[in-house]
Amino acid sequence: VQLQASGGGLVQAGGSLRLSCVASGRIYRPNTMGWYRQDPGKQRDLVASMTSGGDINYADSVKGRFTISRDNAKNTVTLQMNSLEPEDTAVYYCRLKRGGNVYDFWGQGTLVTVSS
Repeated sequence: VQLQASGGGLVQAGGSLRLSCVASGRIYRPNTMGWYRQDPGKQRDLVASMTSGGDINYADSVKGRFTISRDNAKNTVTLQMNSLEPEDTAVYYCRLKRGGNVYDFWGQGTLVTVSS
């Protein structure tokens, strides 16, 4: 399985960005696709995730500002980020997993920089 993420960039505070990730290869369902972010020297934290059945989970810090969606037929997951804050600056990673540790894949990171 390969994950290809896109959509990062530089934006001013209050602006918006849209991240997309497409998975290819042997995709099994049910699964969970999501976005994580990581600052240098810090752990990688969940931003938002969505199961193939439609259950969604958001980090408290992004609730009301970010929206996750996915297209199961196309194996894509999208993160719409609005009202961006400098604290949202990080490398964002796409993830696809099922239960356990064997079927767990990460995409390459995409940098999001929010200037104040």
